[in-house]
Amino acid sequence: MAIALEAIKQRYTVYFTTAHDLVETLQQAHQNNTIRQKIKMFTKPNLLIIDEIGYRRMEDTAAHFFFQIVSERYETGSIILTSNKTYGAWGEIFGDSVLATAILDRLLHHSTTINIKGESYRIKEKKKAGFFRPEGAEDKQE
Repeated sequence: MAIALEAIKQRYTVYFTTAHDLVETLQQAHQNNTIRQKIKMFTKPNLLIIDEIGYRRMEDTAAHFFFQIVSERYETGSIILTSNKTYGAWGEIFGDSVLATAILDRLLHHSTTINIKGESYRIKEKKKAGFFRPEGAEDKQE
């Protein structure tokens, strides 16, 4: 989110969505025959941030519209994606390894991948607050 806020401060346009909301929006637009307008909405901003790619599998139609967005933004607008899936698992996300390869080809051409390992900040905060026991800790009965 800090990147988005900094981009906005620098007068760039930013659109943030989750992958789930993106898919829902695309499917609804397809049903309402407003898909071109929705795709334009996702291709217009200087920076598009899509959170949680891979949280759930995309249906074929949504996956193809996702490809269209990536394709239309290719070399014209920045995209930030977050995912807990490796690139090798993207065929499962999009239900088609050829489509996943085409998406990754465009995304990775001018990109930097940042791989963060370890616990999420949410889990760290819960542990700090005492809501989680350390791994391997046994219940002790007195």
